[in-house]
Amino acid sequence: QVQLVESGGGLVQPGGSLTLSCTASGLILDYYAIGWFRQAPGKEREGVLCLSKSGSMTYYADSVKGRFTISRDNAKKIMYLQMNSLTPEDTGVYYCAAEAIPGSACPGAGGMAHWGKGTLVPVSS
Repeated sequence: QVQLVESGGGLVQPGGSLTLSCTASGLILDYYAIGWFRQAPGKEREGVLCLSKSGSMTYYADSVKGRFTISRDNAKKIMYLQMNSLTPEDTGVYYCAAEAIPGSACPGAGGMAHWGKGTLVPVSS
């Protein structure tokens, strides 16, 4: 049974940084594209970043370019989202997701088979 568990969320001040982790079990992470998504209060879920099986990175949200980075440690089965220069607009529940898809493909939310339950990131002073 595949499980994804996010951690590292919490209150952060504007301009601050935070790193989210997502620990996977029940799968070989090497074979998966991984992604981070978020849902702000009162808004629909949106994609943030994706890292394909082959290592290609796709930004779903232009607003995070230059501030957020996605990475993975396949041996430890952990994926990361490094977030810098956070703003209140980054507030939301952040979800990790994974899909067994080859090559450089990065599916959108509808193409991700496995999801974590989310971790809350409030950005506020």
